[in-house]
Amino acid sequence: MNTEKRNLVLDLHRIGALKFGEFKLKSGARSPFYIDLRSIISYPEIIKNIVGLLKAELADKQFDVITGIPYTALPLAAQVSVEMNVPLVYQRKEAKAYGTGKLIEGHFEKGQTCLIIDDLITTGESKFEAAEGMVQAGLKVKDFVCLIDRSYNGAEILKTKGYDLQSIITVEDMLTVLGEEGKLDDDLAQKVREFVGTPVEKPQLSFNQRMRSTESPMTLKLMETMLRKQSNLVLSLDVEGVNDFFDILEKTGPEIFMVKTHVDILEEFRGDFVPRLKALAEKHDFIIFEDRKFADIGSTVRKQFRSGEFKISEWAEYVTVHMIAGEAILDGLFGDLDVPRAGFLLARMSAKGNLISENYTRQVLDIGKRRQDCVAGYIGHGANIDDIQRFKAKIPQNQLLLMPGVNLDTKGDGLGQQYLSVEDAIAGGADAIIVGRGIVASDDPAAQAKRYREAAWNAFKAKIN
Repeated sequence: MNTEKRNLVLDLHRIGALKFGEFKLKSGARSPFYIDLRSIISYPEIIKNIVGLLKAELADKQFDVITGIPYTALPLAAQVSVEMNVPLVYQRKEAKAYGTGKLIEGHFEKGQTCLIIDDLITTGESKFEAAEGMVQAGLKVKDFVCLIDRSYNGAEILKTKGYDLQSIITVEDMLTVLGEEGKLDDDLAQKVREFVGTPVEKPQLSFNQRMRSTESPMTLKLMETMLRKQSNLVLSLDVEGVNDFFDILEKTGPEIFMVKTHVDILEEFRGDFVPRLKALAEKHDFIIFEDRKFADIGSTVRKQFRSGEFKISEWAEYVTVHMIAGEAILDGLFGDLDVPRAGFLLARMSAKGNLISENYTRQVLDIGKRRQDCVAGYIGHGANIDDIQRFKAKIPQNQLLLMPGVNLDTKGDGLGQQYLSVEDAIAGGADAIIVGRGIVASDDPAAQAKRYREAAWNAFKAKIN
């Protein structure tokens, strides 16, 4: 190891960027060490050393522009850009709501190659997200350079997608230097080695294992119904006429495990609507799910859910919830109810140009993880199989992912709706698909519902087997 790398390890330890002890990670795991490089921006001499090491690593690589993954790596990439006279670009966390509305800032030409710098690699997730953003903008990505590799098999993970990873220092480098300098005892160093040598990915549970790990009776009910009916099809029954509503539901009921209603679009809500709906649900063994998309403060949504003309809480076992108002909306909806009810949180949308950001999605998932007592799962869309897989990996395995925007015959509707194939949705990790117009607008809803159920269930069986 050269002097510059050795000095970097010692400097990072000196400023507290490398910590040893016991730390709870975001995943919930307990780690014997923790790396926090955000403070390095306040140490110019350390930055100079890092930039020198990065320049040496980049000397034999071919690229046209350079970027750093926000936030820690971005100032490093900016300094490298200046010293190597290579244009800098960067990806915004969210597209601007005014002006050009660009997501990638900086000047570049489509087809150019972008090299990506980051501070750490643990699982590779942020690297894939960064590369995807650059590729969507028309750039090519081949190489990643990280300051510290603390992963179990980060290079191998990136290689599966055709990316090469080079790292300046590894965890073993750090342990060696700190051990030789008497700054880390052998027992703690061995704990770190054992921790890093264990895969961070949680093993994929079978569907039956997921059911056994589910403590929420409301989530368990959904899983049991899916298996009992051999269906993971949710019918989005968005029609205005009451007669059409029940005619379609009678024909499709045998194929679905849940119906998603929009009761407020019905032209006439009569007193016999709820008894008829409940009777069909019992006859065909499906669950009632009202797509109300509650999105107000707790006291207001409580009234919307329990009062008014519809009295939704009396007949809909599940509802959709936007988390824009914060976690208290869940207490407003489900607190002090006489009957068990649960929600699905809107984590992503399939409408083109929707304003849900990746940061918002993460916060929604964090709330849902904490509130599994009343959150059965999430509504979310994905651009492709890889995108869905990354999204699903963030969801606890004892909660469900329902995916809208699925169609067997079309790619879009001309009104901003984007469609995925049934096979791609399930292969990516969707537990169930939500289908509306593909069934409702057909000449034979019963036949179409059967077609969708068979396609989705066959894909689901192939995945869980």
